[in-house]
Amino acid sequence: MGENILMIGLGAIGSEVLRQLDDNNDILIRQILVRPSSNTQPCLDIDQKLDLISSIDELGFVPDFVLECAGHHAVSEYAPHFLKEGIDFGVVSVGALSKPGLLEELESCGARGSAKLCILSGALGGVDALSAARNKDLMVVEYASRKPPDSWVGTHAENMVDLKNISKETLLFEGLAREASELYPKNANVAATVALAGLGFDKTAVKLFADPNISHNIHEISAKGSFGEMSIRMVGNPLDENPKSSALTAYSAVRALKNRVCSVVI
Repeated sequence: MGENILMIGLGAIGSEVLRQLDDNNDILIRQILVRPSSNTQPCLDIDQKLDLISSIDELGFVPDFVLECAGHHAVSEYAPHFLKEGIDFGVVSVGALSKPGLLEELESCGARGSAKLCILSGALGGVDALSAARNKDLMVVEYASRKPPDSWVGTHAENMVDLKNISKETLLFEGLAREASELYPKNANVAATVALAGLGFDKTAVKLFADPNISHNIHEISAKGSFGEMSIRMVGNPLDENPKSSALTAYSAVRALKNRVCSVVI
């Protein structure tokens, strides 16, 4: 049986999701919720005509699933409504959940509507192992992100360094995941995912770097506990349309949608 999807947002990630699903007849993105100022038909190399709306009042069907690809504001604005209505809600902008009280609110809404808040793995690998490890005596979780300087343009990093003129790897942030997610909402979604899978926002150590000598987004996780030790290094290609986002983030959203209709899920 197929799934009728509402997608929120049509930026670089949402556009890539559409491209990847263009020939999948089991998953139908029936409408896309965008900001009123963005309510124009984008130029995408796909066959389907897109039905764009700018308000949930324009929603013409009851979704089986809602996929958020729009940013932190969309999580806090729309997730409570759909969860209370009994509709599962998938989150790409995981950093939004660092806002004090929001995760607890969404848990309550999901319980009321018997719906699930689905946190996507995004640009990260090893989320399953980290989440399993926290079941007993997970002691240390550390995360480091290295991205080219262009990936930090338009962020808090511009208040700290001259991104255009750095010549070596430069530390932009060192602290805990909650502050990283708040200061760098468009760059620290992975930090938030690591925190939620492991020790939480206030016990996960984070370092963020700008490095002019790399062209990829590099994510490194290390963890220790009664399970043993783990070390993961992901070297991801950024999306062409947005260097702040890894291509794997879009692919993880596609995976989440496909898993809803597949007979075998991994």
